Amino acid sequence: MTTTSTAPATTAHARADGGELLTGTGRLLRLFLRVSRRQIVIWALAFAALVAGSVATLEDTYPDAQALQARAALMDSPAAVMMTGPAFALDDYTFGAMLANELSLWVFLPAAIMSVLLVVRHTRGEEESGRLEMLRSLPVGRFAPALAAVLTVTVANLAVGAAVTGALVGTGMAVADSVAFGVATALTGLLFGAVAAVTAQLTEHARAASGMALGTVAVAFLLRGIGDVIEPQGSWLSWLSPFAWAQQTRLYVDLRWWPLAVSALVTVVLLGLAVSLARQRDLGAGLRPARPGPGAASRSLLAPTGLVRRLVSGTFVGWAVALFLFALAFGTLASSLEGMVADTPAVGEWIDLDLSDLTRSFAAVMLGFLAVGPAALVVSGVLQLRAEERAGRVEGLLVSGSSRTALLVRWVTVVLVATLLVQVLIGLGVGAGVALATGETGWVGELVLAALAHLPAVLLVGALAVALYGLVPRAAGLAWALVVWAAVVAVLGDLLGLPGWARDVSPLAHTPAVPDADPAVAPLLVMSGLAVLLLLAGLLGLRRRDVGSA
Repeated sequence: MTTTSTAPATTAHARADGGELLTGTGRLLRLFLRVSRRQIVIWALAFAALVAGSVATLEDTYPDAQALQARAALMDSPAAVMMTGPAFALDDYTFGAMLANELSLWVFLPAAIMSVLLVVRHTRGEEESGRLEMLRSLPVGRFAPALAAVLTVTVANLAVGAAVTGALVGTGMAVADSVAFGVATALTGLLFGAVAAVTAQLTEHARAASGMALGTVAVAFLLRGIGDVIEPQGSWLSWLSPFAWAQQTRLYVDLRWWPLAVSALVTVVLLGLAVSLARQRDLGAGLRPARPGPGAASRSLLAPTGLVRRLVSGTFVGWAVALFLFALAFGTLASSLEGMVADTPAVGEWIDLDLSDLTRSFAAVMLGFLAVGPAALVVSGVLQLRAEERAGRVEGLLVSGSSRTALLVRWVTVVLVATLLVQVLIGLGVGAGVALATGETGWVGELVLAALAHLPAVLLVGALAVALYGLVPRAAGLAWALVVWAAVVAVLGDLLGLPGWARDVSPLAHTPAVPDADPAVAPLLVMSGLAVLLLLAGLLGLRRRDVGSA
């Protein structure tokens, strides 16, 4: 009698436990979508505008077969392949082939970044803030928050993919290839969102989870670039990168759907891995245990400046290593340009480089492109202080005797010094790469000095973040808009034929193209002066507002 009654009870209990794992997923999904709805709409509209604007501009810039073929000659260089993707159909360069070869990477990349940020925000971010623990006290299953986060990023990528497809079809591009473009964008985003779901299980901090996932994005970008340089239509190394899987669909050339199945399969595997890892850890903890610190803080850590340096050092080390490797890789491509122009003289009519000294001009372009990295870094470092304030930890520093002004000055000083070091590393990387390619070691010192010319523009971007943080802390995130626009101008400005007034919005566009151009001091002084004014505005704003209002 006892045995008969116990077995069904145990089975029913097991069924209840299994069913309750996902309880409340729908309600959490609605909550997450409500929280992120504005960001999702903005992302989708931005993708639609980028794609539609690119098609319209490129049609005007390259109106006939002769212009397209001259553009194809430019793309047949390692530098162009590194920056864009595999060079398909260069012998008969159609408009669709140009669009896929040169624009697709810069659509897939922001989709990956968007997905990483969304997943970490709704998983590890909620967990670190303590809000997830409050949600778990309600009738919510163990895996419901994670599933809701994945569904949220799925909705976001579907919206982005639909926006890309709609923009392409609306501008007259082939329907099947346009649908494939949108699906590739969505799947690439989902795959890197799954990567973020895995990294969110490894560490107990949202910033570290984002850093590891974005580091994976950077590695994938670099593998794809190096692999495509080895073999213009993709080598075995390219196939280690999810970006290559999306680009190997050969949009508007020879459409292949099967590479997207690889992206879908890997996404499912990564999500399964994330679930498996989540079962092995406690709420609030990470699988990678935090290293126990010493029993007593060092003298440097007890000082406010030392504490700030400790808080921001991890982020800057990761950025420094990544940007140095990118700079080194780009620098080694310098010597390939002279042979490319010699083989195809018509390229000189279409390339925005000084053909009298291609290596110097190429180095200047690469330094301008890479300066977007320090600009993003300085904004990230400044806004980390806002995150500390929102978490309630700034009050503890102020109670210990540090004034608001002193805290902000120390924080900004550490961030700016670190940014200076990263800018030097970029110059070293490009210089070392060019030196390896040309055999002339004098490039190293010259390009380090040239890299420092971008510092005033980078500091101006950071000063804007400080001003927004001090005056309108809730709007401090808008500083990222300037970084994004600077990236668009640096990467796609020439391709899209952006007008001068649009380029001038980016502070980086006002930096002289050294070492190719003569260093003009006036714009550097103006940007430095504006940066000082914005820093002062931020200091005054922080002194007058309530701490904790960020």
